[in-house]
Amino acid sequence: MNPTHQFKPVASKSRKTVRSSQCLEGRTSQSSKAVTVRTRTKPSRKQTRPQSSPVSLPCFRNTTILPPEFFQIDALDLAPRLLGKFLRRDDVVLQITEVEAYRPNDSACHGRFGVTARTAPVFGPGGHAYVYLCYGLHTMLNVVADKEGAGAAVLIRACAPVCGLETIQERRGQQTEKPILLTGPGKVGQALGITTEWSNHPLYTPGGLELLDGPEPDKILIGPRVGIEYALPEHVNALWRFAIAGSAWISAPKNTLSLP
Repeated sequence: MNPTHQFKPVASKSRKTVRSSQCLEGRTSQSSKAVTVRTRTKPSRKQTRPQSSPVSLPCFRNTTILPPEFFQIDALDLAPRLLGKFLRRDDVVLQITEVEAYRPNDSACHGRFGVTARTAPVFGPGGHAYVYLCYGLHTMLNVVADKEGAGAAVLIRACAPVCGLETIQERRGQQTEKPILLTGPGKVGQALGITTEWSNHPLYTPGGLELLDGPEPDKILIGPRVGIEYALPEHVNALWRFAIAGSAWISAPKNTLSLP
């Protein structure tokens, strides 16, 4: 493993992060291969388990779900590629604005514990969700990366609201449209209304929780990951945190992020 591994931001032809009051027309990155999503019926908000009933959002009828092969690459390559993509569950759509990569043999990755009842999804094939509780309170959503058995994932640290603002505010218990609503991994999990029962859910299948194609950001910020002081120095200092430059929807600390 090379902790100084770098990514190369791709020049973008697409638009910037969506404002919270907007609901996007379906937009896709031409570089991603995906399947078209069909119109769906709305599931109950009270349901916590993954289920196959999809939601119908007029602004997202023509969007596409990212295919399994999109995720089955090194977590350090997948992380910046997830920026600008969309997470959808029921009437809520979020645009990913900040992520962190966790790789095999990474002393900050849950995979370091080996395969357990909790970490088993991390060792599955890329494209599944890995959901765990932090301090027994915060639901943290990760996107499993790489091939089966690798033990790698990308943590979703922050998002911007696109659709379902009222549902997001209700779940978060905050009547605000400011970035504090979604700037933190626990806030993202709460806004989506997910529990640990969503762990191992395939994000590339219609219904439940989906990961949709979206625009590539113009510029990407990089920096060290947050809250991993227990890890080896080489992993504490690795620049494996990524965020959309110019977005207000980025979690603290922001002063450790910069352009590469």
